[in-house]
Amino acid sequence: MEYVKKMDKTIEVMETEFAAVRAGRANAAVLNSINVDYYGSPTPINQIASISVPDPRTLVIQPWDASVLKNIERAIQASDLGINPQNDGRVLRIVFPPLTEERRKELGKQVRKYGEDSKIAIRNIRRDAMEFFKKQEKKSEITEDDLKNVEKDLQKLTDEYISNIGTLVEAKEKELYEI
Repeated sequence: MEYVKKMDKTIEVMETEFAAVRAGRANAAVLNSINVDYYGSPTPINQIASISVPDPRTLVIQPWDASVLKNIERAIQASDLGINPQNDGRVLRIVFPPLTEERRKELGKQVRKYGEDSKIAIRNIRRDAMEFFKKQEKKSEITEDDLKNVEKDLQKLTDEYISNIGTLVEAKEKELYEI
């Protein structure tokens, strides 16, 4: 059942990508993909600062070491999130403007792409598993009937995962279009 773990991991990766897509509300997960130069090594923001959400549209980043505040600010500005932090010398405030219709559409495309990439990954896992079982059948390690049953089970499992991906994509798109 190693391929089930791979399929679960695919869903997990997609959900992580979805968390980084901002949906008009402040969410600390949007910063997960940003690394800051911290004494010469790239470090995730959440490892060098506390991140809080004081209201639905604001994130506050308070570094444990004040000397790294400028580096965090630069890293956020260099990211493709389209957000600009306000530096007051002690903390960074990120105010998320309401999403424009155009930006919502862009993010919707991004979400659908993540979903499609995940579906492709699931199908590739199925293909790899099928090749493995066909080789086993050729070596007479499993019977032809066993192979047919495995094919059926794999297809059913693949359909479930792809359906789950579709549901997650729809939910994220719905979240994007909520005002």
